[in-house]
Amino acid sequence: MVLGGVQKNSMIDYPEKISCVIFLSGCNFDCPYCHNPDLAQGCATCSTNLTEANIWQFLEERRNFLDGVVISGGEPTLQPDLAHLCEKIKQMGYPVKLDTNGSRPEVLEQLLENGLIDYVAMDVKTDPCNYAPFIQKKSHPDHIVSSIRLIMESGLPYEFKTTCIKPLVDTGTIENIAHLITGARLWALQECRETQVLHPEFFESHDCRLEENELQQFQAIGANYVEKCIVR
Repeated sequence: MVLGGVQKNSMIDYPEKISCVIFLSGCNFDCPYCHNPDLAQGCATCSTNLTEANIWQFLEERRNFLDGVVISGGEPTLQPDLAHLCEKIKQMGYPVKLDTNGSRPEVLEQLLENGLIDYVAMDVKTDPCNYAPFIQKKSHPDHIVSSIRLIMESGLPYEFKTTCIKPLVDTGTIENIAHLITGARLWALQECRETQVLHPEFFESHDCRLEENELQQFQAIGANYVEKCIVR
């Protein structure tokens, strides 16, 4: 398990719960706007003092304060011991929320079938057919679509998230994603932050900013397809 860090408490990462966030290092996507570049690149600068023993001790000490645990990244499903991590956390009495990019539906399916997660948040970066070349050099749209279906059919609380940045997201993209997640419980749209990103040169060579009120226009489109579409 390649640990990237721990956020000791959060009021926003797990809906309606006070949670901590365990960050796992490494990602198979190359999103230019990623705001965790160290984690995405393998976290070469992360502290080597963080161990699984530290995690268990921390969670034991926070039993009376925390309501849940978020596992984020990087991309957690790349870690071979993810199921063990989820199982151990749940044995301690904590519900588990997983943040994922949806690229490994086979791992997601295993976690769901074994009851090892309680909430899923999946990033839908753009139209799954358009992940190459900016998100992933070789696109696998079937993986993204499979993960979406698994999540929507799981019976668990879940959300989809889309960071709205040009040229990856426009009105046509929003329409395509909306069709793909029709009937979803929650779709959160968010504007990109241009500071501390994985590829700042991307912003120098592309006009990435949304027009005024464009995010609200995207929200209006999404609201026609899902139960709740919000701007976060």
